[in-house]
Amino acid sequence: MFDKFFNLTLGWAINLPSPWNIITISFILTFIITLLYKLLTDQVLLKELKNQVKKYQKEMRNHKYDAQKLMELQKKAMALNLKYMKHSMKPMLFTFIPIILIFGWLKNHPAIGGKDILSWGFKLPLFGTGLGWLGTYIIFSMIFSTIIRKILKVY
Repeated sequence: MFDKFFNLTLGWAINLPSPWNIITISFILTFIITLLYKLLTDQVLLKELKNQVKKYQKEMRNHKYDAQKLMELQKKAMALNLKYMKHSMKPMLFTFIPIILIFGWLKNHPAIGGKDILSWGFKLPLFGTGLGWLGTYIIFSMIFSTIIRKILKVY
């Protein structure tokens, strides 16, 4: 259904040699998702919430022997974490369905998913098995996400 659209937009990346094709797609998708996350969230609020949680964590370390105070601080930190997660859900709703569609396209594309899932990709040194396109995507998206979030100052 979306094959023509994905072939037009990401088809050039598929033609790169393996595993560079999936690494490139991983970078592109991670960049778009991170950018959407930054644009769809209140970064000032998220930064403030994160700083408050860090403050409570520091206080919890100072009061680790006072069970009553520790419970009180944990309660406050959990409430802030819940508020942080609530604000983080909106971008996930906008990116979830497109990512599922792209993964379906990748899985069915002969250059990527048409091969055995463990037939190519980086080798795991201890086990000697390939990561496959999905494992390669996941690992590189985590690396790219960390770097892009630092560069774009996403909280």
